[in-house]
Amino acid sequence: MVEVSRRHVLQAAAIAPLARGVPVWAAEPDGVTIGWPSDVTSWDPNQRFTPDAHAIMKAVFDQPLDQDAKLKLSPGLITKWDMAADAKSLTLDFRDDVLFHDGSKMTAADFRWTFFERIKAGHKVDIAQSMRKVTDIEVVSPTRAIMRFDSPAPTVPVWLAFLGSFLVPKAYMEKVGVEEFARKPVGTGPYKLVEHQMNARIVLERNEAYWGPKPKMKRVTIEIIKDPSARVAAVQSGQVDITINVPVRELTRLKALPGLATDLTPVTKVILLQVRNDEGFADQNIRLAAHHAIDKKALSAAFYAGAAVPLAVLGVPGSPGYLDDYKFDFDPERARALLAKSGYSMDKPAKIRMASTNGQFPSDYDIARAIVQMWKKVGIEADLEVIEYAKYFELNRGNKLPETTLYTFDNATGDPEIYTGYLLNPKLPFSPWKDMNFGQKVIDQFNVADETARIAGWRALNREASEMGAAMPLLQSVLTVVRKKGLAVVPYGNGWILPQAMAWG
Repeated sequence: MVEVSRRHVLQAAAIAPLARGVPVWAAEPDGVTIGWPSDVTSWDPNQRFTPDAHAIMKAVFDQPLDQDAKLKLSPGLITKWDMAADAKSLTLDFRDDVLFHDGSKMTAADFRWTFFERIKAGHKVDIAQSMRKVTDIEVVSPTRAIMRFDSPAPTVPVWLAFLGSFLVPKAYMEKVGVEEFARKPVGTGPYKLVEHQMNARIVLERNEAYWGPKPKMKRVTIEIIKDPSARVAAVQSGQVDITINVPVRELTRLKALPGLATDLTPVTKVILLQVRNDEGFADQNIRLAAHHAIDKKALSAAFYAGAAVPLAVLGVPGSPGYLDDYKFDFDPERARALLAKSGYSMDKPAKIRMASTNGQFPSDYDIARAIVQMWKKVGIEADLEVIEYAKYFELNRGNKLPETTLYTFDNATGDPEIYTGYLLNPKLPFSPWKDMNFGQKVIDQFNVADETARIAGWRALNREASEMGAAMPLLQSVLTVVRKKGLAVVPYGNGWILPQAMAWG
């Protein structure tokens, strides 16, 4: 007997109406079905920094601080925050009207549990990295707490609105344990989790006791559809109401269909080649040659209709660490000359390994194959392998990524520390670059409290990183969305697609 997965059934169901020429446009008036490219790794929201799951987590859990559509930091569970002049303490005031899904009241003690006690207890959570400078969180009252740091921590407010920073209930988690919490999560968010079939479906229902504005959608169904072609088929047939990260080449065709609308939006994500400083890329000449050989404008034109801005540094236009006056030229002759210095040529190519996802972000694998061909023209031979999105995190944490990996780095905040600092700090588990000569400069920059000096320092390190080949920024990423015309979404500059911000028009 052949076992057929639910995902294959979904894909077949999506394609079948197309074959009959019968599009399906019916939608629930107070519900929405979303086609999503990947599942959550855990329902413990502090456990893993998984960018693509962030929007889903924001539906079930709240963050201490929030961001508006233009990425300005705004109140969330915290109503007021005050960083000390030396950036070594942060005073926070909390709302007093927030209930967890189990009916218990949120207080500053839950904040201390989430961002201090869990870490001290040895829970394996990624916020141990983002909150590594926290020495204590003093609970002054149920609505006030003071965070204390061992060194300047100017970006902690930004982190309280970023990856992994979701408030969890102390009493419930202590009662049921971490593993049971991950099976039956309790948050304060606008939705409650009611069903999760791994790699297949997530079902959320509106939290009627939510402290903030009530979502328009009463029920949210998230279908996990990893293959981008299947997501296209699902939205075209009406199997889902909205989907993301479809190939740009499909947008024009889909936009012309009755009942569908498309969006192409540059966001704060950076498409880059992450780089090791050893193995086949130990030689700086080879790294720089690989970078000079990439025609970024051609990649943007071919795969993003020219909408993805070519980048020379780890940052996007308008972000504080971006350098308007710095370019990294596409120069194949320069690439060949650099390779020749190290004894390589078209006849004797430098050999490296490369990894890429396929369908995780628009045209990822197509970009990787194009880069492999560009390298071949100058004397670099790359062995390209496809890895799953979840596998990327496992390999990176174990320092087992190949010499270079095509990746899209999500920095919803736009802060340069979270671009360059986390991508190139060899002491953190997010960077394949482990060289301490440059890495120590990155580490030192984390301790700069003065904002002007802080930004200037990151801008200087951005330039140096590109000039030494520690990272190869490629393009500002774009978010592609296909949706039914009657479905309104709020476009966030960081690419968030939030179900609580959706409504039928």
